[in-house]
Amino acid sequence: MIAMLNAGGLRRTSGAARLLGMLTLILAATGLSGCGAINQVPTLQEQAKSSWSEVQNQYQRRADLIPNLVETVKGYAQQEKDVLIGVTEARAKASSVKVDASTVSDPQKFKEYQDAQNQLSGALGRLLVTVEKYPDLKSNQNFLALQSQLEGTENRIAVARRDYITAVQAYNTEVRTIPGRWIAAVLYPDAKPMETFTATPNADRPPNVKF
Repeated sequence: MIAMLNAGGLRRTSGAARLLGMLTLILAATGLSGCGAINQVPTLQEQAKSSWSEVQNQYQRRADLIPNLVETVKGYAQQEKDVLIGVTEARAKASSVKVDASTVSDPQKFKEYQDAQNQLSGALGRLLVTVEKYPDLKSNQNFLALQSQLEGTENRIAVARRDYITAVQAYNTEVRTIPGRWIAAVLYPDAKPMETFTATPNADRPPNVKF
């Protein structure tokens, strides 16, 4: 019985010693890195989360424009049924992917979201190409207004994605390197690396939707 108590006491002592050692390392690293080191992990995490919210906002803005765009094109090009259905279905799929704060730390969920948005971009691009065949549609004032809004939104999406990628790179570097890695392990155990967008052809610039 005494031996068991002693063993338990040793385990507790050992655990406390490890924690004390880790805290000592963190304090030492903080002293070398400056007083802001302790807050660097949550600061960068919040910046990345804010950038992620902006990405979602801009994708939602695009999704909100699509129904009116499809209806406008349909009025002049009903024969483009397959293309119109493709855009509508791609929008529905993209909108059905549920995202929240945990999505950025879940590779599978993040990929599902990115793939759905890429598919919508492709379908939307095919729709816009068909407009070339309909001069009357290209001069329609409602279409021109939607085109302008869509072009602006695609630009904002590109900027939001770029800012998110930059923010995540800074955050991931912090939680994977010392002393940020130690600080996160002890003080911010929920601070996990975040996923980011993978490169696609011409991802550095928005789609050209001018006519």
